[in-house]
Parts: sequence; structure tokens; C-alpha cells
Amino acid sequence: TRYGCTNNATTENDLTEKIITPLGGFPHYGEVNEDFLIVKGAVVGTRKRVITLRKSIVPNTSRVAAEEVTLKFIDTASKFGHGRFQTAEEKKKFLGPTKASA
Repeated sequence: TRYGCTNNATTENDLTEKIITPLGGFPHYGEVNEDFLIVKGAVVGTRKRVITLRKSIVPNTSRVAAEEVTLKFIDTASKFGHGRFQTAEEKKKFLGPTKASA
């Protein structure tokens, strides 16, 4: 995490302190250690592709574009397997003492 930040995935509705990187990292990418931007929708191309963001030449006047986006929840569960836990502490609490931690 960047400079020891522990709550960059916290929203107004979800006050759980968690980082944006899911448990186990993003598939075929790893951990996000730098600044990031959340994009609605999809971005085509390979992973770690450089993307150029620019201001639109024609202003978008649709009702959807004018709406203010409010994030209620950011899913940080593992993207490998079934991904049931949002934080490592939540997983440890659920599983209890394990052989590796004893």
C-alpha cells in the first residue's frame, strides 16, 4: 500500500478499513501500490496497459453523465476462487486458529 495507507477502499456507507487490493491481489496483475483511478465500465486491452485520459471534445449532456457518482461499497474479496472475505482480519476471525499460525 502506498505510504502505509490502510483505508483507501473505505466509503461513506462502508467504514471498514481496507485497502483497494483484494485478498491475494488482482489476477495476473498483483497488488496496487500507487495511486489509482476507478473506471466505470471496461477498458479494452492487455493488463497494465497505459491509458490516456482526456477531456471530451463534445460535452456530454445526457442525464446519466450529469449524475453524481456515489460509491457505496468496494468489493475487496479475493478474485481467485469464491472470495468470501473482505479483509484478512475477517478471514482470520472466521477460520480461527490454523496450523500455520500456531
